[in-house]
Order: sequence, then C-alpha cells, then structure tokens
Amino acid sequence: MPDEYTPLITTVEVAPYRRRYPHSVFRRFFTIAISSTLIWCFLAFVITLTFMPTHIPDHVSFPHHHRRNVTYDDLRRILIDTPSREKAREWSKYYTSGAHLAGKNFSQAAWTRDKWEEFGIKSEIVAYDTYINYPKDHRLALLKNKGQDDGTSSWKVAYKASLTEDVLDEDPTSGLKDRIPTFHGYSASGNVTGPLVYVNYGTFQDYEDLRKANVSLEGKVAIARYGGIFRGLKVKRAQELGMLGVIIYTDPGDDGDNTEEKGVKPYPEGPARHPSSVQRGSVQFLSFAPGDPTTPGYPSKPGVPRVPVDHAIPSIPSIPISYLDALPILKALNGYGPTARDFNQYWTRNTGLRYKGVEYNIGPTPDDVVVNLYNEQEYTTTPLWNVIGVINGTIPDEVIVVGNHRDAWIAGGAGDPNSGSAVINEVIRSFGEALKQGWKPLRTVVFASWDGEEYGLIGSTEWVEEYLPWLNNANVAYVNIDVGASGRHFSASAAPVLNEIIYEATAAVRSPNQTIPGQSVLDVWGGKISTMGSGSDFTAFQDFAGIPSLDIGFNPYPGDAVYHYHSNYDSFAWMEKYGDPGFVYHQTIARILGLITAHLVDVPVIPFSARGYADALDRYVNQVEDKLDSALSSRADQELDISSLTEQDILELRASPLVTSQLQLNTTTQKHNHKPRQEHTAETFKKSLHNLHHIIRKFTEKATALDARARNLSEQIKHLHEIPWWNFPKRLRIILGVRHVNTKYKFLERSFLYEEGLDGRPWFKHVVFAPGLWTGYAGAVFPGLVESIDSRDWTNALRWVDIIGGCIETAGGRI
Repeated sequence: MPDEYTPLITTVEVAPYRRRYPHSVFRRFFTIAISSTLIWCFLAFVITLTFMPTHIPDHVSFPHHHRRNVTYDDLRRILIDTPSREKAREWSKYYTSGAHLAGKNFSQAAWTRDKWEEFGIKSEIVAYDTYINYPKDHRLALLKNKGQDDGTSSWKVAYKASLTEDVLDEDPTSGLKDRIPTFHGYSASGNVTGPLVYVNYGTFQDYEDLRKANVSLEGKVAIARYGGIFRGLKVKRAQELGMLGVIIYTDPGDDGDNTEEKGVKPYPEGPARHPSSVQRGSVQFLSFAPGDPTTPGYPSKPGVPRVPVDHAIPSIPSIPISYLDALPILKALNGYGPTARDFNQYWTRNTGLRYKGVEYNIGPTPDDVVVNLYNEQEYTTTPLWNVIGVINGTIPDEVIVVGNHRDAWIAGGAGDPNSGSAVINEVIRSFGEALKQGWKPLRTVVFASWDGEEYGLIGSTEWVEEYLPWLNNANVAYVNIDVGASGRHFSASAAPVLNEIIYEATAAVRSPNQTIPGQSVLDVWGGKISTMGSGSDFTAFQDFAGIPSLDIGFNPYPGDAVYHYHSNYDSFAWMEKYGDPGFVYHQTIARILGLITAHLVDVPVIPFSARGYADALDRYVNQVEDKLDSALSSRADQELDISSLTEQDILELRASPLVTSQLQLNTTTQKHNHKPRQEHTAETFKKSLHNLHHIIRKFTEKATALDARARNLSEQIKHLHEIPWWNFPKRLRIILGVRHVNTKYKFLERSFLYEEGLDGRPWFKHVVFAPGLWTGYAGAVFPGLVESIDSRDWTNALRWVDIIGGCIETAGGRI
C-alpha cells in the first residue's frame, strides 16, 4: 500500500526493452579497441619525435635515409682525404707569427672564430675575467763578499745571469720585438738573497734525502732541474720547508743521445738543445686545484666573489733559466757539501753537465757566496677568450666536445699548443666539407679553442664550471689535443671506456713511419694507453665533471730532435726543420682526431666499453695492493735497481710522500696537527681490498651484459629497414633500447664522482683518476687509497675503500 516513501513517478513497463543496435557488446569492444590503438599510435608518434633522432647514419639503414647525401663511410673518407699538409703548415705559420700569451691574444681568438665560420661552423667568443700575472722585471746574480781591510763586508756581483734566449738568424721568431721574457706563470714577486742548495729534481723524496742528510734548507735558495714532476710542486715543497726562492734549469742529461756532450750540434745547426733555451711555465699548485685560483669551483665572471690565493699559488719567488746561465751558479757549489754521488742512484742519473765542470755538489754555498733572486710580476684580473664552435646534431642531449688550447708562453708554440691548433682547424675544415655535401650529425659537436691553459687550464676549467649542469646532462665525451705533433711517437691517455675508439681510429690511418709497407699508426705505436692525469684541458671534464676524456698526439721518440718545450725555439722554423718536416704528422693526427670524433658523433649506439672499465678497475686495485706491499716492505727504494724501472715507475717512487722515517712522520703530524688514526691496521686494509675485488666482479657481470646488449642493438639497427611498416612496435622497442643503453653509457663515468672531493683537494671529485698529489702531470689511480698508504693512515684507507666500493655499486646499479 502506498506510503510517504512511495515515488510520485514510477516506471511502468508497457513493452519489452529493445536495444538500439544489434551486437552492442561487440560494437563496444571494437570501439574501445580502435580508440586504444589510436591513442597508442599517437603516444608512439610523440615518443618517437621526442627520443628518436630525425636522422640516423646511412650505414645502419634506417628507413627513408637511404637517400642521404653523405653516408658514414663517405664521412670517414672526407675526414681522411681533406686534411692537408699545406693547410696545416699555413695555420701553424699564422699561430706562431707573434706573441699570444693568455689574455693578450684577442686578435687570434677573433681570427679563429672567423676561420671556423668560414668553414661553415657557427662560432662565438666566450670571455672570463681571470686572475693572472705578467712579467715586469727580473734579475739573478751570484754575490761574493770581498772583505775590506777594516773588516767590513763588501758584496760584489760575481756573475749575473742573462735570463734571455739567444736571437738566431735562422729562426725569425726568436728575435721578434714582442717576444715574451722568461718567467713563471703565477710566480710570486720578491727580492731574496741567501746561500744556494742544489735539490736535484726537487721531488718530494729529493727534499727528504736532503733532510735526512742534515742539509740545511730553511733560509736557502734552491736550484732544481726540470723534469720528473710539475714545476709548481718543486716550488711548493721548497716553500713548505722554509726556503727563500727557487731557480729551475733544464739539464741536457735528460735529452738522451742528442746532446753536445755526445757530439751532436745544437739547434739550429743540429737537433740538440740550444744552450740558451729556457722552459717557461706555470708554478700554480696544479694537482690541488686548476683554473682561476680566485674562483675555485665556479666561473670567473665579472662581479663574482673572489677568494685569497694562498692555497693555490706560491708565496716565494721562482725563476726559470737555461743551462748556459746555470753553469756558473752550479759551479759555485763545487767542493761544498756532499755531492750527488754521496746520495743514491736517483741523484746521479742523467747528470749532463759534468763535462762542463759541474760536480753536482749539494751545498750550501760558503758564507761569502750568496745568490740574489729578484722577480717582479704584475698581477691583474683580465679577460681570457675561448672560441666555441657548434655543429648541432639531432639528439639534443648527447654532445661531444673537442678542444685544443691556443695560448702559448712564447711567440712561437709550434708544438705546444699550435700543432694542435693547426690540427683542430683541419678537422673542423673537414667537417665543414662534409656539411657542404649534406652531412647532418647524429650528436651535437662542440669545438673549443681554449685560452689560459698554460697558466692553469683556466679557459677550459671556467667553461666547465659555468656549463656544468648542461654538461652533466648532455656531454658524452671530451676529446683533447694539445701538442699534436712534436715527434714521431703516437701517445694517448684515456678513460677506459674510450680505449677501443682510439684503437679503431689508429688502425684506419696509415703511419708516415713505414718500417713495413702498409703499416697503420696502431701497428707502429703498439697500443699503450696511459691513465688520465692532468696538465691539459681534459682535467676539468674528467676529474671534476666525470666526463670520459681522451688526449692524443705525436711526441718525440728517443733519438728524435730535442723538443724545446716552452722555449722561443719551439718555433715554426724548428718545426719545419726538425719537429715535423713536411707537416706529415700534423696531417696524420688530424685524420685520427677526425675519425675519433666521427665515431663518437655518428654511431647510433655510443661506442663505449663498460667491460673495459671494469677490467681496468680490477687492475687498479692490483696496483694499490702492490703499492701497499712495497710500502710495508723493509727494503728502501734506494736499493731497487732502477735500470729495470720505467721513467713512470721512477717518477712515482720519487714523487711519493710515503712515510719511511720518523722524520717524515713528525712532519706529517705537524702539518695536519694530528697523528694518523690507527683504529685499524694495514692488514685490515689489505683484507678490505679483497672485498673491493668482489664488488668489481659484480660490476663486471653487469658491464658485460650492457656491452652485449649494445652489440645486439647495433646489429638490430643494421636490419631495421627489413622490419615491415606495420610492425612499428618492434621498431620502437629497438629505438627506445638504443636510447636506454646510451643513457647508461653516458652517465657511467659520473658514478665515480664523490661530492666531497679528495682529501685536501676537494675540487677533484673523481675517485678513480686524479693527478698524483706530488707529480702534477702523471695520473694516479684510486688517489684516496694511494695517499692513505703514503701517510700510513689505515683508517682513512678503509674509509676510501667504502667510498670507492659505493661508487662502483652505484655504477653497477645504473647499468
């Protein structure tokens, strides 16, 4: 019966319900299916536009690209055929025709930019305001006390060094009016006078040998020979030990068989060193932080805050001299103090001035003989100019950077750096030719002509610091060329993922040195690739930003003409007569550089080897274990037979600040204001290295799988055109697979960055590679472990095992 809840309106069925359409279930199913398909296709289209490049090199046969004007094989042929010896000579002649010191070469920067634009590469100048020095005045003299009858002192100049290089009629740039005086970049101004002490190469262990022998160093002026380690570290250690200043000369004993002592005529008549040649260079503490010392970690732009420079450059004066100028100074030590023979074998090797009457006494000089070193430098904040050229690719976040520095200490610089400048011009001209023929790169290429490298890698470091977020997201690799050609021996250093790329390129280029007909550069070279250190523009990319880098060039063989490094005689005349007659090695290295760049730019799957990195990591741990065993051995390095050691082995031994005596332990304690913590022992550390091997084995498995997937994708891409049009899901899976693998490869090196940086030098972020703390140039592997062994701080060593293990596990997780 109706009540208050009964609806006022009710549905009254008057006939059975009739569906509007027959088969409505099927209709609804097909509607949903077709709509889903259209949505899926739309998403696939969007994803393809987002992630797939608009062109793929022809050698992988992507559909609709068989009509490309320039195939990958065509590109390689252009990069081999285009580089010209005549053009390389022309560029070398230009760059070496006048002074181009950092911050004083804008005309060359503008010329380089315009030339690259002429080649078809869009280019611009990027400036930074940097803190550097220029020479104003200098003097070096031996003073002798001529006692008077009344007992007073009267100091007279017994010898005054010329501090110049001879002007040679056969070498026009040696006599240019605007030639640059001899000086050290970042040297301190000062006027100091004191007794003289000979410190051999000025390595850490050389100074320790002197301290053990009770040779007084405080208040003395050091005279050191070039070689072994970076010059700035010779000055740094002298400064720490209370010395007044440092004189650095080049000893011809390090020149091998091409010396006057062995009957070889000096330059320009022959290939031996000219007696007046002087090696200029920076004395910045390069292994502690490169770049502008007033802006560590951030770019030197106008108006930025600037910090004091005491941590980065010397506070005592230093000056470079020739061995001709050094002779009277070294002879003043004859008969005073012990001789080099009274020390160990590292002091007597390559002593090349004995035939000139130098006895290599240590000193100090007697009370009536002192040396006066006067050095006046003008420090200023001034613009430096990088030239940046870009060829835009079709993948916006995969970028290859190729660079060479342009600045030099001298008017010449035919070897360093302008053989590399001539070479990179030829490479850019070659890519420009490919562009004219219709080539479009898969990845973006950035070319760089850096300024300020000689002072401390300034131009490249400031650029990396400014563009770090973009580089971190996009930069796949950095390719560096510094000295492109100064001899006949090919050399390379690289992050392990890049080794195979170097082998591939050198195998494809014919060697100018045809001992056997048909030999490639790889055949003659032998294939040794060194670890990354410092001393050139790859440092900020590899050690700060975690971007895998490589560096290549031709250097002198034993027996080749002596290379006058950072001297006026590193000139066009020297290069044309002795360094690279005919500029054939310039042409050869341009071909190699071009092929390396093309391989990185135009191969769809980034051609890295993760397994190569894993194998290298395991070898590096073995090296640490060997160093630990050596450090714990009772046998001193003086007892080793150095005839069985390589130059690199000797360098590492002598540069290492390994604690071997209570004297050194006391110094370490005073310097750091604490004793090394000993909660753990060397044995505990040694066992922890076994765990590191275990972590690397797991990483190796994942790296092997990644490389296998990359190879599989490379094969699939070659046959992509065979997949029917309607099977686009399979095509998309391949394309996305390539993208996925490339991303893993791109970020692999970043996994080895530690945000807090290395102990005492936080700018260096890479846990695997860094310049040796007391070598500067040469690379150290696992520097945190190596430096902990040197200081016998086993607790810190274990800390670094954990950090490194964590980085390797992160890398494994990313791949």
